[in-house]
Amino acid sequence: MAIRQLPPNLINRIAAGEVVERPASVVKELVENAIDAGASRIDVTVSGGGLQLIRVADDGAGMDARDLELAVERHATSKLKGEDLSHILTLGFRGEALPSIGAVAKLRITSRASDAADAFTIEVDGGRKAPLKPAARSAGTEVEVRDLFYATPARLKFMKSERAETTAITDVVKRLGLAHPEVAFSLSNGERTTLRLEACPPGLLDHGLSRLGRILGAEFVDDALPVSATRGHVRVEGYAGLPTLHRPNGLSIYLVVNGRPVRDRLIAGTVRAAYGDLVPRGRYPMVALFVDIPPEEVDVNVHPAKTELRFRDANGMRSLLIGAVRDALGEAGHRATGSLAHEALQRMRPAEYGLPPEDSGPRVYQSGPRAYSGPQRASYPTPDRVAFSDQAQAPLGGVAAPSADMRGAMTAEEPTDAYPLGAARAQIQDTFIIAQTGDALVIVDQHAAHERLVYERLKSALENGGVARQMLLIPDIVEMAPEALDSLLGAVDELERFGLVVESFGPQALAVREVPALLGNCDTRTLLSDLAGLLMEAEDGSGAQVLRDRLDHVLSTMACHGSVRAGRRLSPEEMNALLRDMEKTPFSGQCNHGRPTYVELKLTDIEKLFQRR
Repeated sequence: MAIRQLPPNLINRIAAGEVVERPASVVKELVENAIDAGASRIDVTVSGGGLQLIRVADDGAGMDARDLELAVERHATSKLKGEDLSHILTLGFRGEALPSIGAVAKLRITSRASDAADAFTIEVDGGRKAPLKPAARSAGTEVEVRDLFYATPARLKFMKSERAETTAITDVVKRLGLAHPEVAFSLSNGERTTLRLEACPPGLLDHGLSRLGRILGAEFVDDALPVSATRGHVRVEGYAGLPTLHRPNGLSIYLVVNGRPVRDRLIAGTVRAAYGDLVPRGRYPMVALFVDIPPEEVDVNVHPAKTELRFRDANGMRSLLIGAVRDALGEAGHRATGSLAHEALQRMRPAEYGLPPEDSGPRVYQSGPRAYSGPQRASYPTPDRVAFSDQAQAPLGGVAAPSADMRGAMTAEEPTDAYPLGAARAQIQDTFIIAQTGDALVIVDQHAAHERLVYERLKSALENGGVARQMLLIPDIVEMAPEALDSLLGAVDELERFGLVVESFGPQALAVREVPALLGNCDTRTLLSDLAGLLMEAEDGSGAQVLRDRLDHVLSTMACHGSVRAGRRLSPEEMNALLRDMEKTPFSGQCNHGRPTYVELKLTDIEKLFQRR
């Protein structure tokens, strides 16, 4: 087939396929143009998920008649000075967005330069450009896109529902609003405003939380940790949510590089690596990070939509981000998100247990077959776990005394708020420790908390020369399947580094001679079984290398089997010692699997639960 030159309309439609993926792509390009024009306010209106109408109005510099005619031509831009592509200081520079949009939709642009007396408008319908016309408008630009993809009907088949497309547009506006807090944004559907972001004063760590609160929610503001680090000419600032504040997807990871919102895999993967085992598997942290880097150190031209980047020193950037986030998380100590208490209290509401909802009439509670008296209304089923009967309302004389109190570690003169986690008061079901502070009750999962403590000690010991071992008076003999036995014997030296000394004991058994001193009397059978399973995952048989590569996972497994188990009764001294260790151990607010180790219930909230407030 002979080579031929493609017609301009077809060229523009091909370019549109790269730049204009969906309505959200159009909004992104138009809002970025407004930001580059120096706008202080940007108003976005969408209808039909952006397929029927997209209108973006700004108060930026605007365009005169000549610039307006050139704006809809391919590869025409005012954002690239000279021919240096290594020093990009604007969000857009390709000069393809407007002609690409005009090739697949009905485009109208009305603009007036800030120093001009007249405004002009131009229309592009499916790639056909109309003559320039005079118009009436204040300084700035308004771009209107109607019937998106009407010129390429095949693309319409791949669009999602109106709600999904609108959600994607909202996400784009939020990310651009987060990257440029000095600009005011509004998003409406023509009938009501769905998002409004007022301009914020400069200074991210001083004023940035106000914009973050509107985008990520008040919960993030309450649990956000400031992140700040510098290496050479690269600076990282922002906020990282507590590890116990996480979401089921990565949409709450906001990344901005030189004012450009990105979804770069390197940075997103680095953020997840920084949290490591602090977040449960399959969950994602809430983070907003802003990176300032010399333009020549990053390539923003590797993706048509400019959402992916390539760093000249990728390893250095990864190291800086991990260090900055880990330092912020480490300074949080044992702190956990306050939303855990809110969720716990919500589950304790009377309606959860089949009680009547609140009303303004009088209530009488008594010990008898009829436990509730008040305004007559429909009956409410009572779950089996709550029984309103004579037996349930009987005096509480048979309740056992608390298994612990605060006297083991604190004197009577010391107040209960002398320590952040307070004083141990009781142990429930030999699993949960109840502690009291000056204004709250703290419920601690003893196994989860001790698991994190042991894990952090194992990591510290390994970094400082190796894990201390203790010899067993009588070796443990563990019978195993031949393949599991072979995998463990192939990694004997590496296991010894972790404090576990084993040797062959017949064709299907191992003798455990020494165990890590921190684990005490651990379940060696289950521990070895789990480690063997980890080793057998290696397809090439390099078991020792697997242990080195998955160091945190190995130590976490060992800590899990060596920590205080649920069902073990603790003395007052042990409970208070556990609380004190939690207070001085980093990341103790969550266990090795990312689950919370404690919940703090404020007394004021408990009083509201019982309608005392």
